[in-house]
Order: sequence, then structure tokens, then C-alpha cells
Amino acid sequence: MPELPEVETVCRGIAPYLEGRTLKTVVQRRPNLRKPFPEDFVTRLEGAKVITVRRRAKYIVIHTSSDDALLIHLGMSGRMTVYDPGEAPDPAAHDHVDFVTDQGHTLRFTDPRRFGLMDIVEGAKLDDHPLMAAIGPEPLGNQFNATVLAENLKKRNSPIKSVLLDQKVVAGLGNIYVCESLFRSGISPTRKALNLKTKEVERLWEKIVAVLNEAIAAGGSSLKDHRQASGELGYFQHNFKVYGREGEPCPGCDCNIESTGGIERITQSGRSTFFCAKKQR
Repeated sequence: MPELPEVETVCRGIAPYLEGRTLKTVVQRRPNLRKPFPEDFVTRLEGAKVITVRRRAKYIVIHTSSDDALLIHLGMSGRMTVYDPGEAPDPAAHDHVDFVTDQGHTLRFTDPRRFGLMDIVEGAKLDDHPLMAAIGPEPLGNQFNATVLAENLKKRNSPIKSVLLDQKVVAGLGNIYVCESLFRSGISPTRKALNLKTKEVERLWEKIVAVLNEAIAAGGSSLKDHRQASGELGYFQHNFKVYGREGEPCPGCDCNIESTGGIERITQSGRSTFFCAKKQR
């Protein structure tokens, strides 16, 4: 599933083609994705001007001149692709929605597994939407710092890996970037969150921010389905320190791979966790 860097990359890719433009035509090719489309999906969007495109957690949020907000989740396999005027190919089986601007650009939503979703909500009520109401602070925003992170961890008796995946604690983090942040922080994924010391929390906060910014600069991680809005792959997967590298030596560590087995993989909360038992304490 796309995480914060992938969604941020998509937002930055589509914003120049949408912001300030009018949605001249909206084509909806099926009644539902993971959930049904709103009944008035097309009529509420056609003719509206796009004011801003932004990200909230793992969601794309498009605000329009109708005081509506279009909420998009990419699900497991969804992607948004921008085509220049006259360049959009005929829609294929998994091309579910087209947004065509007054300049002729087509933004196409493709989702083979149909785990994505789209909804429309009054902009003023966005924060109260069931998908938005319980989301925690944005890790790249001013509301997130070591003090906030410490406050959100101090009563959590679960492993730090599982806690960081909770969107109420930090918005937008997923399995890849939690594994990478914990490795770079030198913190074991099995440590109880409430047992982290102040210096460890400060280091973890710094590494979360650094990893996310590095991943965004690389266009996100393309493991299966993620593509940038241009259709180009993301490249952060080439910078993984531990994720997906079970049995390999970890960077910057002097552990003997023959005796330790290298990077380990365990299962936590139904997800694979990759870490170095020697470096991460």
C-alpha cells in the first residue's frame, strides 16, 4: 500500500495540472471501488475549479471552488497518471475514473485491485469525516516533534513498531518507513513504546523526518504498483537499509553474518518487520 512518500509524490505530480484549472469533464466508469462512489460524484465535480491539492496522511485531498473536498485513497494498487492533451490512450479494464481539465490534461485513476476509494465531503466538514477524524499529527508538519511523539508513546505498552503503524500516533507511516526509521534510530522494533528514553525518542523523531524526506526526494518506493504521476517509477527502494533484505548484512554494522544470519525478519501485527538485532537495541 502506498505510504506517505508515495502519496506526497503523487500530490506534487498532479498539482501543477489541477490547481487553478476547471474540471471540464469527469468520467466515472464503475459504481464502486472499495466503497461505492457518491451518487452525485460527477455532478459535484464537473465545472468546479480546483483550488488546492494536498496530502493528509495517506489520502489525496483536492479542494474545489464548490467548497467540496475530493478524498482519494490509492488502496493497494491505485495510481494517478497525467496525460497531455490528446495523449490519453483508450481506457483499459482497470482505468476507472478520468478527470479532464479545461486545458485538456487528463488525470486518470487506475486501480486493478479496486481497494482504493473516492469520496466527496464538504470542505468545512473534512476533519470530521470518519476517515479523517482520528488521524494523528503529520510527521512533516509543525505539529510533530519529539515532545509530541513522546507524549503519544508514553502510555503505549505495545512494541514500538506496532505503535508507529497506528495512524492515531503518526499520520501516514507504513511498514516500509517504520522499519527504516527504527533501523536508523538503532531501536529494536520489539521494544515497548513506553520504555523508550527521551534521547531515543528524539533520535527516532529525527530519523522519521529524515527518512520520509529522503523517500519523497526519490519519488517514493516502487515495489509493485507505485508510479509517479508521470508514469515514472520511484527509486527509494534502492536506498533501503533493512526492508526486504532478510539474510543480508546491514549497512554500517560489523556483525558476523555467518553467525547472526544477517538482517532478521519477524512478524508483528501481521506485518513483516526487518531489523538488525545487534545494531537495534
